[in-house]
Amino acid sequence: MEKAITEKVSTKEHLRDIALDITWSKIAQRYFGKSSSWIYNKINEVDGNGGKGGFTYEEKEQLKVALYDFAERIRKTADNLK
Repeated sequence: MEKAITEKVSTKEHLRDIALDITWSKIAQRYFGKSSSWIYNKINEVDGNGGKGGFTYEEKEQLKVALYDFAERIRKTADNLK
């Protein structure tokens, strides 16, 4: 019997495709009411003191909502181009 090997993929790896195209400081401000350093620390999975950190489950869910909203705003903007 084979066992499935599950490997935890970092948040940073999940965001790799879009990371350079988004202004994360604006995402932090608009959707979390936080600073740019806060979101960069979360993405890099460190806390403010250099220890292990990252997004909580609730923060990841909030980030998902933020990215869906941002994607919808981009789509609407593209649709309105004439």
